Amino acid sequence: MEPTTTLAVANRYVDAVSAKDFAAVAGMFADDIVWNQPGAHRFSGSHRGVAAVGDFLGAQMAVTEGTFDLALTGAPMINGDLVAIPVHFSAKRDGREMSMDGVDVLRVAGDKIAEVWLFSADQEAEDAFFGA
Repeated sequence: MEPTTTLAVANRYVDAVSAKDFAAVAGMFADDIVWNQPGAHRFSGSHRGVAAVGDFLGAQMAVTEGTFDLALTGAPMINGDLVAIPVHFSAKRDGREMSMDGVDVLRVAGDKIAEVWLFSADQEAEDAFFGA
């Protein structure tokens, strides 16, 4: 995998998520994408396939009433077909707020995102925010 291709996909991902353009985000997914959501909350686990990942992202946006926000906090770091993206994410729900740093790791295959792993600075706080 060319590092420039991986970087281009990472930049499109960050731009689309930051703009809350989830149709564009979904268009970047490989058909057999695996999204690995950490933690012990209602959205945790591995979501497989475009439809399952789309449903998961839609449900997360619904719970946060569209307030989920993601911003790049540093340059993407490329290692072959993998890219680590330092981010800050936040959301509100039911009078509560969550705001923390994290890292999104993408595996790129061709020009599509084949797998995603997320890391949160405070997994317990994220779990408490989203609930069981």
